[in-house]
Amino acid sequence: MEGIRILLVDDEPHILQFLELGLMNEGYEIKTAPDGMSAINIAQEFQPHVAILDVMMPGMDGFEVCKMLKKSGSQTSIIMLTAKDEVEDRVKGLTIGADDYVIKPFSFEELLARIQARLRNQFPNLFSEVKYGPFKLDDRRKEFVYNERVLELSPTEYELLKFLVMNHGNVMSKGVILDRVWGYDFQGEENIVEVYIRSLRDKLNDKDHHVIRTIRGSGYRVDIS
Repeated sequence: MEGIRILLVDDEPHILQFLELGLMNEGYEIKTAPDGMSAINIAQEFQPHVAILDVMMPGMDGFEVCKMLKKSGSQTSIIMLTAKDEVEDRVKGLTIGADDYVIKPFSFEELLARIQARLRNQFPNLFSEVKYGPFKLDDRRKEFVYNERVLELSPTEYELLKFLVMNHGNVMSKGVILDRVWGYDFQGEENIVEVYIRSLRDKLNDKDHHVIRTIRGSGYRVDIS
């Protein structure tokens, strides 16, 4: 996702930090703003492909930021975030030019899918096949090729392998993997990660765990030669 710019606007620091880390790990260029006026100023120079706007902010709210961005002639695709599950808010946002809407709490993977959908629709020329050593990733087709062999992966296996490959060389704990792949609101057991890692190793023919390594007490790391 190199070269794709995303602006995050929210007055809650922990949400900004969570989204910034997750989207940077996906390879996006990120700028953050804690309020509407800062967002407008940053957007003028940064020219984001996507802006993720919280609706409820002190001073200039997300609706006003959306209107100003659209009025400026910006090609930015806008996704609104809100804690309110109210039809009138969604209608208002879409009416003033928002391209999509996500209700808090949301999973990171849901937001990522919405971002990718907006990019594919509005900036299709940005997407191409990406190569990481023996891996080739085509996110448009949700397809992984390993050593010239197409892998038959479930949607979750695809997202897990993508996360590990894009962060190759770094150790990813089970907790971080759950947050990034299953979403921060996932209520299941951590051992689901082990189940999916085992399945990926089978499909990669990684019997000796040389591709997906287990770092005892820390997590997993993909090594790419």
